[in-house]
Amino acid sequence: MMDVLSHGLLPEDVLVIEDDPIIALDFEDTILGFGVRTVRTAGSVTRALALIEERTPDFALLDIGLVHENSFAVAERLDVLGVPFAFVSGYDCAAALTGAFAQRPRLPKPCTTNALQAALKHAMASRTSR
Repeated sequence: MMDVLSHGLLPEDVLVIEDDPIIALDFEDTILGFGVRTVRTAGSVTRALALIEERTPDFALLDIGLVHENSFAVAERLDVLGVPFAFVSGYDCAAALTGAFAQRPRLPKPCTTNALQAALKHAMASRTSR
């Protein structure tokens, strides 16, 4: 399910959970620019869970705070499936990430292109070393 690209080991299919369409599009364009084959986006927990059931992604990027909900139900589903993911937030999310999610990777919003690419590579390297 993974390709070794000239950029290194990257996922083929990334799921982005982001409720702001402009930010979602920016993530999508950036991730596709890395050489990732498919990027799917969801603006709600319901849509994200449906996309996961349709096809399990190789990696997911989850905005913590969505309109009237958070992405923890998606994180729990991904965790059960063994899918690596990182949280992204425009706010200090350390207090929100407790328990099972306290040690999960997190990126600030906005994040640099290098930080995003490093998160994808790290997640996939961790997945293949299991």
